[in-house]
Amino acid sequence: MALSREEVLHVAELARLSLSPEEIELFTVQLNEILEYVEKLQELDTSGVAPLAHVIPLFNVFREDQVRASLPLDAVLENAPAREDGNFLVPRII
Repeated sequence: MALSREEVLHVAELARLSLSPEEIELFTVQLNEILEYVEKLQELDTSGVAPLAHVIPLFNVFREDQVRASLPLDAVLENAPAREDGNFLVPRII
C-alpha cells in the first residue's frame, strides 16, 4: 500500500502543515518506507504472544501510604501572614 503525493498533501492539510515541494517528495518517500516496514511486521506470527501494554514489565515504585500524626494547627499557621478561624487567609482572586 503506497501513498501517493496527493494523499501526503491531504494528510499535510489535515495537520495544517505547509510543505514545500521538496518536503512533499521527502515525506512521500519516508511515509511509504514506514508503511512497507509495517507490512513486513504484519507477516510475523504473533498468535502465541500475549498482548502487552509495554515492552518491559512495569510496576508501581511508590511507597505504601502510612497514616501519621500531622503538625499541630498552631505550628502550621505560625508563619502565616494572615489567618482566620484556623485557616490561611488569602486574597480573593475572582
